[in-house]
Amino acid sequence: MAHDRPFLGILLMVGFCVLAPLGDATAKFLGASYTLGTLVIVRFGVQALTMVPLALRKGTGMRLTPRVWHLCAWRAILHIAGLWLMFASLRFLPLADAVAIAFVMPFIMLILGRYVLDEHVGARRLAACVVGFIGTLMVVQPSFASVGAPALLPLGVAVVFSLFMLVTRQVAKESDPITLQAASGISAVIVLSLIVLIGPPLGWSDAATVLPVGGDWLLFAFLGVIGTIAHLFMTWSLRFAPSATVAPVQYVEIPFAAFVGWVVFQDFPNGLALAGIVVTVAAGLYILLRERHLSLSPAMPAPQPPAPSVAE
Repeated sequence: MAHDRPFLGILLMVGFCVLAPLGDATAKFLGASYTLGTLVIVRFGVQALTMVPLALRKGTGMRLTPRVWHLCAWRAILHIAGLWLMFASLRFLPLADAVAIAFVMPFIMLILGRYVLDEHVGARRLAACVVGFIGTLMVVQPSFASVGAPALLPLGVAVVFSLFMLVTRQVAKESDPITLQAASGISAVIVLSLIVLIGPPLGWSDAATVLPVGGDWLLFAFLGVIGTIAHLFMTWSLRFAPSATVAPVQYVEIPFAAFVGWVVFQDFPNGLALAGIVVTVAAGLYILLRERHLSLSPAMPAPQPPAPSVAE
């Protein structure tokens, strides 16, 4: 794209990678006492309550084209599904494992970016994804025999969020990020209101809501605010860089998830997992430094047409 700024997009995605594990850890802690419906509707309720006033105060309001509103609705549905699956997986898996298993997502995004958005995917970015995925396997040390079916939940997260990021890429260029987050929050609350009303009578107990008590209100507020800011960073990131560029950088989220899991839940990675974290960080930093070098390199001057000859 003519207005892409890859290095800025990468920095914003790094910000997302730092904040997202904090939100996931909060959801994992609250998930022991509250339903998934409560976690998700509060998460998006806080997003709507914070982003709508900001959009109105900024002057952009909620003015979006019908096409963008339509895409926002699909984006909200994908976001709900992705967070629902992620929060469900955190009931069974350590934080770092759940995040790392979901990191088949960059491969999915590369394929979708190439064949759906017709984005250029160079050999170096593909190689960085391969190296990062090897590191991911070292972190996860997958053993589906011991983990069981819940190990498949982060794979669902990967598929859903790949589609989510591609939709975000489509709408990020056409709308203000704050307005987009406000519209997504509103759309998600509407969809979730239907889920929490219809789900429990149909026997879906996890769709019910439970009123938070005591200091849990602060944790729920933190979950909503940190999730909103993180995905605002993601939206800005995809506004400035193609999905195929920022996808490998997301591997940086794994070491942050491992660190947060160790501090909060005492889930400390073993030696092989630590080596995998080093590999994933190296892959992400390679992309970061390479894109920074390209962004600082002077553009090649456009070829000038030949001067007309005297005979002309």
